[in-house]
Amino acid sequence: MKALRRIYVLSVKEIIQLLRDRVLLIATIYLFTVDVFLAASGVKLTLHRVPLAVFDQDRSPASRELVSRFLPPYFVFKGYLKEPQEVFAAFDAGRLLAFLDVPDGFEEDLKTNRQARVQLLVDTSNAIMGYLVASYGAVIVADYSRDQLFERLGLTKEMLERLPLISLKERVFFNPNQEESWFTAVSELLTVITMLTMLLPAAALVREKERGTIEQLLVSPVSPVEVLLSKILAMSLVILVGTTISVGFILEGVFHIPVRGHLSVFLLITAFYVFTACGYGLFIGTLARNLAQVGLMTIIAIAPIVFLSGTWTPPEAMPVWLRSLMIFSPLYYYIQTSYGVFLKGVGWDFLLPRMAGMLLLGTGVLLVSSYFFRRRFLP
Repeated sequence: MKALRRIYVLSVKEIIQLLRDRVLLIATIYLFTVDVFLAASGVKLTLHRVPLAVFDQDRSPASRELVSRFLPPYFVFKGYLKEPQEVFAAFDAGRLLAFLDVPDGFEEDLKTNRQARVQLLVDTSNAIMGYLVASYGAVIVADYSRDQLFERLGLTKEMLERLPLISLKERVFFNPNQEESWFTAVSELLTVITMLTMLLPAAALVREKERGTIEQLLVSPVSPVEVLLSKILAMSLVILVGTTISVGFILEGVFHIPVRGHLSVFLLITAFYVFTACGYGLFIGTLARNLAQVGLMTIIAIAPIVFLSGTWTPPEAMPVWLRSLMIFSPLYYYIQTSYGVFLKGVGWDFLLPRMAGMLLLGTGVLLVSSYFFRRRFLP
């Protein structure tokens, strides 16, 4: 009971110190609110308002109909160019991402049943966006070609319904309207939690070293484990409060992201995750000498954790040797459990194995942090 009392008092001290640190407090509030909102509302992972210009040498009804199919919200028509050479200057200046070149005789080739060709130039400086532009453009041209073929054959809609065609019926699970904000908001929140679970404990420990109070704590009747646990508990409470606010006001309030499971289950998983990632933060705080070093080392530590988590790249797309390293990323387990609770409403049979892996990893990291803390500050 005395040990619990000491941990409680030290945890209250840590929260008071954080409340007095206005810069860190404002940064924490900003990350849980404004940062999550901006990430969910500003980041687009699909084709959206791509600037497109056209050089139409045919100037026929057929060519104008083809151009008219490159519609918003996927494309934004920026007008016709007088010379095809203008496109390269526009590409260099970043004014265009796509350029459609329709040759002379386009409509005549269609009427005489000859193969008509068009050219789509794409700026692939951004490889992902360039791939999407080329794919969408190919689909648009293919649909136009199909409609022209059916028109030449005299096939009406009623006649097509009687032909042996394959009809693809799609059924989308978990995100039926395919809202991008449902993914980006949750992933940004998980990334923010990861960063703060490293930054806040490390900053708290380094603040003790900078002010010379770490030696006072070590000569007081508290053990190094109690010092570390108090910082973990205090920062965990702060992060859980921030997570609750972010989920209630941003994810559910603004973007209407459903929580198909129970919010209490997500907060429990978050508590496990904070315990896991706080070990990394305390290890950083043990090695760093000032807050500047804490910031740099946090960036170095969080990069592989995010890259190996599957947040932006599916695990199946990674090399086998790199995929095997994902078990050392606590965010890998956290993402699976969080999306399972938010969008899928999975049960404990799915959550418990991943929470066990998260807890095992966190315990190991905490033991290593405690070892280095003892070696650094105790004779």
